[in-house]
Amino acid sequence: MACQQPFFNPRLPFTGCIQGALHEGKTITMTGRVLPGSQRFYVNLQCGSRGNPDIALHFNPRYDESKDVVVCNTMQHSKWGPEEREYPAPMTRGANFTLMFLVNRDSYSLIVNGAHFMEYLHRLSSSRVDTIFVDGGVEIQSIAFSNPAVTPPPPQPGYPVHPHSGQRNQAMSHQSKSGPKTPPQWCNATQAFSAAFCAPGFFQTPPPYTPQPSFVVPYKNIMVGGLYPGRNIIVQGVVNHNADRFYVNLRFNSEVALHFNPRFDENTVVRNSLLKEQWGPEERKGGMPFYRGQPFTVTITCDTKCYRVMVNGVQMFSYNHRHFLLQQIDILEVEGDVSLSSVLF
Repeated sequence: MACQQPFFNPRLPFTGCIQGALHEGKTITMTGRVLPGSQRFYVNLQCGSRGNPDIALHFNPRYDESKDVVVCNTMQHSKWGPEEREYPAPMTRGANFTLMFLVNRDSYSLIVNGAHFMEYLHRLSSSRVDTIFVDGGVEIQSIAFSNPAVTPPPPQPGYPVHPHSGQRNQAMSHQSKSGPKTPPQWCNATQAFSAAFCAPGFFQTPPPYTPQPSFVVPYKNIMVGGLYPGRNIIVQGVVNHNADRFYVNLRFNSEVALHFNPRFDENTVVRNSLLKEQWGPEERKGGMPFYRGQPFTVTITCDTKCYRVMVNGVQMFSYNHRHFLLQQIDILEVEGDVSLSSVLF
């Protein structure tokens, strides 16, 4: 569940707080444009904002050397470590970009424009990082934060899951083969739960035992705050050995903004929207990157004009928005012939 609100159009140099610090599964997504005459810019993930703080990750595209390059490094006790250089820099002068930092247990994954760019092994604990700093020849449009999905206890029996659930299930039967005929799991955090975990200065004390999140299929969850440019949804799982179809839906009310539907019985991935109780024209081009019995990672990035879908680290699909009130889109569904291991947004 994402608590921290994004920063929009910050002036540089910019220093921003990362609420709750970094931890495994958290993402930071930045959208912007490299200035046409840029020589360098950089993004620092820092351990504090005062004095000369340690820098866990210094991400520094440079355009003033013989080749465009990205230099990454760590500064500890005012001393830089050995540089890591990656050629060529994936952002070009004058072009828009989306940059995502995904925090893993041992490294940061750096994803640029929906494609995996590099891994940077931790030299300082990511849990110390509570500040982001940006400066140089770049314009920033947004900086957004996403946390791993939290699965609170299920509602009490008789809780009204959704007034349109029957209509939605009936509509879906016309578009896709349905998954297991069990009641969908509705993971609805209360306002008090959300407010407590988003409150400034709140620190969680882990209980003696923390149960593992349950990702039962059919899976449903509320994306607090809805969608916005830079927000990511990451779904990981394994395709069933005898799979026919599965789907990921981004919904609002009883409508579907994005229906992402791999079909093994047709060897294609169908994208569509259900608006005003009618399905629109299907999009089918782009190949079939899923295989029966194999694990997968789907990353859906909400951009200003479209969704970008990356499968197993490779940019595969883009889907132009058909519903433009992004903040209304606040329901995530996964159903069909898959088992889930992780859902992040």
